[in-house]
Amino acid sequence: MIDPIQDRKLFEYTQCVKTFLCCRHLQRHENIHTEGKPYEVLQNGGVFACHSCLKLHKITGDPETTHEYNQCGKAFSQHISIISHETTHVRDKAYECNQCGKGFFHVSGLQYHNRSRTGEEPHECNHCGKAFVSHRGLKRHKRTHTGEKPYECNHCGKAYISHSDLKRHRITRTGKKPYAHNHCGKVFVTHSVLRRHKKTHTGETPHSCKQCVKNFSQLSHLKVHQRTHTAEKLHECNHCGKAFVSHSDLKRHKRTHTGEKPYECNHCGKAFLSHSDLKRHKRTYTGERPYNCNQCDKTFSQNSHLQAHQRTHTGEKLYECNQCGKAYSQASSLTYHKRAHTGQKLHECSQCGKAFSHTSGLKYHKRIYTGKKLYECNHCGKAYSHAGCLQYHKRRHTRDQPCERKLMR
Repeated sequence: MIDPIQDRKLFEYTQCVKTFLCCRHLQRHENIHTEGKPYEVLQNGGVFACHSCLKLHKITGDPETTHEYNQCGKAFSQHISIISHETTHVRDKAYECNQCGKGFFHVSGLQYHNRSRTGEEPHECNHCGKAFVSHRGLKRHKRTHTGEKPYECNHCGKAYISHSDLKRHRITRTGKKPYAHNHCGKVFVTHSVLRRHKKTHTGETPHSCKQCVKNFSQLSHLKVHQRTHTAEKLHECNHCGKAFVSHSDLKRHKRTHTGEKPYECNHCGKAFLSHSDLKRHKRTYTGERPYNCNQCDKTFSQNSHLQAHQRTHTGEKLYECNQCGKAYSQASSLTYHKRAHTGQKLHECSQCGKAFSHTSGLKYHKRIYTGKKLYECNHCGKAYSHAGCLQYHKRRHTRDQPCERKLMR
């Protein structure tokens, strides 16, 4: 409970944020909290141990009541907070990033932004060596070692490491989602989640990997990606020993052992290993394509498809064959190409045993057995099992050579 603040030599009581010069004064103040709560707020009947707690409550207000600022949609628990927030719209953002032009009110905001862009993490934990962009991030992390959870919900008693976690919990308890995106109408529990969501529409990827040219919309995604260069795989499966870059990847992998598929589609009953897989699947019903290319009007159902498409504009080919140097814009294309070197043919015909390096080759081959002729000539009606055969046939029409009419079977 006692938290000495190094730079001012004060003792802070975390429940009401009151500070004392002497630890005995802090202990005396703690007794007030344990003995009784004489201060009451008449509007909601809340009682508080000391005058400071009452004062703090009046400033922060009721977390379940939200007042929205109509200019940016940000919500606050106190109307007075809106007045304070309004000044941020009026004030000049004097500190500007020379890379992307983004402006900040304080130099600390610019410093934090620059570090998140470059991946610099100067604040290191002396327990485990983990590093953070800001001192606040380090302070919050240290509580995972000490087990300290100073922020407690006054309704259910659940405690949290940070005030933002408590705030998120309070909103989820009420079921309120006060942050709506004006482009697609989707609603969110917190402003930070809304901000992250907005990047899916703009395709904004401000976090760049220094080792390759890959960009990410979130710093956490960049961090996970960077481990692919260092081959650092911290999360190991206790069943098969396979290691993963992130804990979420390990969790998903473990379901392949248990056969657990907890995410079920309410349309068709199909079940999935992860929520993201279910989300992707659901778009086949809704037709939702939330990822827009900012260079053309093409839209995509998955962010990975958008990124692959954007390379057609830039001509970027990130995936290079280490045997012949040939490069590709997509990882799947490189995987297919590598089979030409290894001679690997994974796709086998169940009727004749013939194997193919690509699934498209097997599909093409199977039409021999089914007799399917999907490609029909719009000049004479003759049908073919492959697009290439139809194209070859059409040249006869352009050269004015007659062809025998044969309808599709």
